[in-house]
Amino acid sequence: MKRFECGTLVPGCNWSTEAEDEAEVVRRAVEHLKMAHEEHAIRPNLVSEIKARIRDAKANAA
Repeated sequence: MKRFECGTLVPGCNWSTEAEDEAEVVRRAVEHLKMAHEEHAIRPNLVSEIKARIRDAKANAA
């Protein structure tokens, strides 16, 4: 299980998501950024920033 916490990219945001694979986490994070943070142009470097912040959800639970 993979986890992304938006606050690691957008300070002050408490939104997070978990999914079985990285691609789904990225999809959800991009959708969140578009809706909640009005990030209409999702550039490749933003996707890279999201991927760099994805963690193993099991590690967070320990």
